[in-house]
Parts: sequence; structure tokens; C-alpha cells
Amino acid sequence: MHYLQHSIGSSHLLTGTTTVGLVTKEAVILAADKRATSGYYIAHKKVRKILRVDDRIAITTAGLVADAQMLVSWVQNEIKYYKLSLGRPVSVRAVASILSTILHSSRYFPFIVQLLVGGYDTAPHLFMLEFFGAVTEEKYTATGSGSPIAIGVIEEGYDPSMSIEEAVKLAVRAVKSAIRRDSATGEGVDVVVITKDKYEEITMK
Repeated sequence: MHYLQHSIGSSHLLTGTTTVGLVTKEAVILAADKRATSGYYIAHKKVRKILRVDDRIAITTAGLVADAQMLVSWVQNEIKYYKLSLGRPVSVRAVASILSTILHSSRYFPFIVQLLVGGYDTAPHLFMLEFFGAVTEEKYTATGSGSPIAIGVIEEGYDPSMSIEEAVKLAVRAVKSAIRRDSATGEGVDVVVITKDKYEEITMK
């Protein structure tokens, strides 16, 4: 299931957003819409859902904003401790593992989030985390309420040998397709491109 669906008591949550991730030979491309919703209400129109946590690593967030902010702050502190303790850069897999441990340890009072962790260490990597901490490495994936639409676009156009420019266009097209058909997704697309040599942020309408 590419979108997060969770029941707590009588309440029902379906995360209102669309984020996608793609891996090429040279880069990880992350993309997300900018709309934040509360039920059917559009609460904010300029929300950043791709958050940098290290020089070459970022996280996309789908779910409760407060939970996502707390997790990002938590993992940033863990990364600092990791680097000071071990004296070496943190890997993308290690960041995914740290988040997985946090999510799993909180399973009785879960963080209502679904995360993508993308970055470049010795190679580009992309990991998907479910809200109980399950983690899988992916070549491409999507999260949020618009993900069923976005993943169809990606599956049709993805090629692991594609250029960075082609991958960016595909990621943007996937999110824009969700914007057209999912009312909880909207307000433009943020893109992050991470390679061995750069961390680049792009905003598109």
C-alpha cells in the first residue's frame, strides 16, 4: 500500500499529501507538493515537506506535521551524536535505521508519519519507512494520499539509466498528476536533487 491509512479509536487518518523519490545512477531525486490540509480545509499553501537532515541526506514527510517536525529534530541530533562518536559521516542506511528504531520504539503511541529517506553516501540510496518502523530500500516510491496516482506515472516512465534531468521531470510530472486528481495535494512542487557533489533545491509551480 503506497499511502498511509490508520485508525485510532473512532478517528480515521489518510495523509493528505504526495511525496515521491527516484534513484538514478548518479542521484536521488525527491519531490513533494506544498499543501497542508486539516480534513477538507487547506491550512497552509507553502509547506516544505522535504527536509535536509545532513549534508547529502533529506527526508520527505507525509502525515501529522507536529510528529514529522519532532522526528526530524530528533534524527538531526542523533546524526550529530553519531558523527561525533564514530568520527565519520553517517550513511543513508544508518539514518533510515535510526528513524526505524525511533518509530518502532513508539509503536504503542505511534508517530503518524510515513517517511522517505534519500541521499548519497558512496552511492545514491532511497528508503521508505512505514509508521511502525518497517523500512525497505527502493528504486522509486511514493507516499501520501496522492501516491496511487503518482506511482502509476513513475512506473510508466522510470528507467534506472535515465539522466538526472529526466528523473526530475518524471518526479514533477508524478506529483503534478496527483495535484490534478487528489484534493489534499496542491500548491506547486518542491524538488531536491542529491548527488555526490551537490544538494540542490528546486521549486516549481
